[in-house]
Amino acid sequence: MRVIVIGAGRGRRLMPTTADAPKCFAEVAGKRLIDWAVDAFSENDLKDVCFIGGYQIDRVKSDYPQFTFRHNTQWEHNNILASLFCAADLMDEPFICCYSDILFTADVIGRLVAAKDDMALGVDTAWLARYEQRTDHPSDDAEKVTVANGSVTRVHRQIPESDAYGEYIGVAKFSAAGAARLRDYYRPAQAAFTGRPWREATIFEKAYKILLFQEMIEAGERFAHVDTPGGYIEVDTQQDFEYARQHWLTKHRGK
Repeated sequence: MRVIVIGAGRGRRLMPTTADAPKCFAEVAGKRLIDWAVDAFSENDLKDVCFIGGYQIDRVKSDYPQFTFRHNTQWEHNNILASLFCAADLMDEPFICCYSDILFTADVIGRLVAAKDDMALGVDTAWLARYEQRTDHPSDDAEKVTVANGSVTRVHRQIPESDAYGEYIGVAKFSAAGAARLRDYYRPAQAAFTGRPWREATIFEKAYKILLFQEMIEAGERFAHVDTPGGYIEVDTQQDFEYARQHWLTKHRGK
């Protein structure tokens, strides 16, 4: 199973940490974010890593020559969904994709790998505890989910807190069949909407990947959810960075 890490963007909300380094180089508990991710994958024998880079990609290439790379040359003009599909040629077999600015445990990766479903999303069910102190990235910006009978019924930022089952942690698993369906939905949308508004995106190129997931859900596709009660931190702002440096060390170092 491959791993595809999406790390093309600059991360302006994490300035000055990202002034001259990619976001995933931010250090928490003595290790870069990308190293925490690589360790979580390695513990599950996942070592075939593709890094989709843009901003400061040469720094990543220099320090991680073991990665396969795909270059999002338009990173300043597109978003996460378009970035992911820079690695479309690697979606011919099962893969896990993740954001590069997140901390997560090896446990949730192991359970995603073991999930028999063709498509599954990692979901933090204890997400609200973290948002109590997250004023620079409020909960209305969280990629929240609702679920029923083991399936994700909606993934959207506009889900009210009271209705949300949890927060999508940015890690998703696709079997070979699931990967094929993901591509089958992306390609016609790209062909029809490039340069035009699509769902909530001002133009298709600026779409988040949860918009494609929701499109698929509405068309009847099934996404399972693999839950983690905590064990996840997004590092999007300096406030998040400080929180991670305080709390990840206490709870998860060495796990």
